[in-house]
Amino acid sequence: MKKEPNENQENICPLEFVQHVIGGKWKISILWALSIQTRRFNELQRLFPNITQAMLTKQLRELERDRFIRRKVYREVPPKVEYSLTPIGKDFFPIIKQMYEWGEKNYDVMNAQKKNPSNKRC
Repeated sequence: MKKEPNENQENICPLEFVQHVIGGKWKISILWALSIQTRRFNELQRLFPNITQAMLTKQLRELERDRFIRRKVYREVPPKVEYSLTPIGKDFFPIIKQMYEWGEKNYDVMNAQKKNPSNKRC
Protein backbone atom coordinates (compact mmCIF):
# COMPACT_ATOMS: atom_id res chain seq x y z
CA MET A 1 0.00 0.00 0.00
CA LYS A 2 1.36 3.42 -0.96
CA LYS A 3 1.69 6.16 1.59
CA GLU A 4 -0.50 9.26 1.38
CA PRO A 5 1.31 12.38 0.14
CA ASN A 6 3.19 14.08 2.93
CA GLU A 7 4.73 17.55 3.00
CA ASN A 8 7.85 16.15 4.65
CA GLN A 9 8.53 13.51 2.01
CA GLU A 10 11.69 14.09 0.03
CA ASN A 11 10.28 12.35 -3.03
CA ILE A 12 6.79 13.45 -4.00
CA CYS A 13 4.35 10.95 -5.43
CA PRO A 14 3.65 11.00 -9.19
CA LEU A 15 0.24 12.65 -8.72
CA GLU A 16 1.75 15.48 -6.70
CA PHE A 17 4.39 15.88 -9.39
CA VAL A 18 1.77 16.17 -12.16
CA GLN A 19 -0.33 18.55 -10.09
CA HIS A 20 2.72 20.74 -9.48
CA VAL A 21 3.70 20.79 -13.16
CA ILE A 22 0.28 21.51 -14.67
CA GLY A 23 -1.22 23.37 -11.71
CA GLY A 24 -2.42 26.83 -12.57
CA LYS A 25 -5.61 28.19 -14.00
CA TRP A 26 -4.37 28.49 -17.59
CA LYS A 27 -1.78 25.76 -18.24
CA ILE A 28 -4.14 23.06 -19.47
CA SER A 29 -5.93 25.53 -21.77
CA ILE A 30 -2.60 26.75 -23.14
CA LEU A 31 -1.45 23.18 -23.78
CA TRP A 32 -4.77 22.44 -25.53
CA ALA A 33 -4.36 25.49 -27.78
CA LEU A 34 -0.79 24.53 -28.63
CA SER A 35 -1.83 20.95 -29.40
CA ILE A 36 -3.89 22.33 -32.28
CA GLN A 37 -1.08 24.45 -33.74
CA THR A 38 2.03 26.48 -33.01
CA ARG A 39 1.04 29.92 -31.77
CA ARG A 40 2.49 33.34 -31.08
CA PHE A 41 2.03 35.17 -27.78
CA ASN A 42 -0.59 37.56 -29.14
CA GLU A 43 -2.61 34.66 -30.57
CA LEU A 44 -2.71 33.07 -27.13
CA GLN A 45 -3.79 36.38 -25.59
CA ARG A 46 -6.64 36.63 -28.09
CA LEU A 47 -7.72 33.05 -27.35
CA PHE A 48 -7.83 33.78 -23.61
CA PRO A 49 -8.96 37.39 -23.20
CA ASN A 50 -9.35 37.03 -19.41
CA ILE A 51 -5.67 36.25 -18.82
CA THR A 52 -3.33 39.13 -18.07
CA GLN A 53 -0.13 39.54 -20.05
CA ALA A 54 1.90 38.92 -16.88
CA MET A 55 0.02 35.71 -16.08
CA LEU A 56 0.32 34.40 -19.64
CA THR A 57 4.05 35.11 -19.57
CA LYS A 58 4.38 33.34 -16.21
CA GLN A 59 2.41 30.28 -17.34
CA LEU A 60 4.39 30.03 -20.61
CA ARG A 61 7.71 30.32 -18.76
CA GLU A 62 6.72 27.58 -16.33
CA LEU A 63 5.56 25.29 -19.14
CA GLU A 64 8.84 25.95 -20.94
CA ARG A 65 10.84 25.35 -17.74
CA ASP A 66 9.04 22.02 -17.28
CA ARG A 67 9.72 21.15 -20.94
CA PHE A 68 6.08 20.92 -22.03
CA ILE A 69 6.50 23.68 -24.59
CA ARG A 70 9.26 25.12 -26.76
CA ARG A 71 9.80 28.83 -27.28
CA LYS A 72 11.37 29.62 -30.63
CA VAL A 73 12.73 33.11 -31.24
CA TYR A 74 13.22 34.22 -34.83
CA ARG A 75 15.98 36.75 -35.42
CA GLU A 76 14.02 39.33 -37.38
CA VAL A 77 12.57 42.79 -36.95
CA PRO A 78 10.08 42.99 -35.41
CA PRO A 79 10.96 39.99 -33.21
CA LYS A 80 8.88 36.89 -33.74
CA VAL A 81 8.40 34.26 -31.02
CA GLU A 82 6.43 31.06 -31.42
CA TYR A 83 5.33 28.47 -28.87
CA SER A 84 4.78 24.79 -29.63
CA LEU A 85 4.55 21.48 -27.81
CA THR A 86 7.68 19.46 -27.11
CA PRO A 87 7.66 15.65 -27.18
CA ILE A 88 6.78 15.75 -23.45
CA GLY A 89 3.86 18.07 -24.19
CA LYS A 90 2.70 15.86 -27.04
CA ASP A 91 2.96 12.81 -24.77
CA PHE A 92 0.68 14.58 -22.28
CA PHE A 93 -1.94 15.46 -24.92
CA PRO A 94 -4.00 12.22 -24.61
CA ILE A 95 -4.54 13.05 -20.93
CA ILE A 96 -5.76 16.54 -21.79
CA LYS A 97 -8.01 15.06 -24.48
CA GLN A 98 -9.56 12.72 -21.91
CA MET A 99 -10.09 15.68 -19.57
CA TYR A 100 -11.80 17.57 -22.42
CA GLU A 101 -14.04 14.60 -23.20
CA TRP A 102 -14.98 14.22 -19.53
CA GLY A 103 -15.80 17.94 -19.37
CA GLU A 104 -17.88 17.74 -22.52
CA LYS A 105 -19.79 14.72 -21.20
CA ASN A 106 -20.44 16.19 -17.75
CA TYR A 107 -20.71 19.91 -18.50
CA ASP A 108 -24.52 20.09 -18.55
CA VAL A 109 -24.92 17.93 -15.44
CA MET A 110 -22.33 19.92 -13.47
CA ASN A 111 -23.93 23.25 -14.46
CA ALA A 112 -27.58 22.18 -14.09
CA GLN A 113 -27.97 23.88 -10.71
CA LYS A 114 -26.48 27.18 -11.81
CA LYS A 115 -28.90 29.90 -12.89
CA ASN A 116 -26.67 31.20 -15.71
CA PRO A 117 -24.23 28.50 -16.81
CA SER A 118 -21.23 29.90 -18.64
CA ASN A 119 -20.72 29.17 -22.31
CA LYS A 120 -18.22 26.58 -23.43
CA ARG A 121 -15.15 28.24 -24.95
CA CYS A 122 -13.00 25.54 -26.55
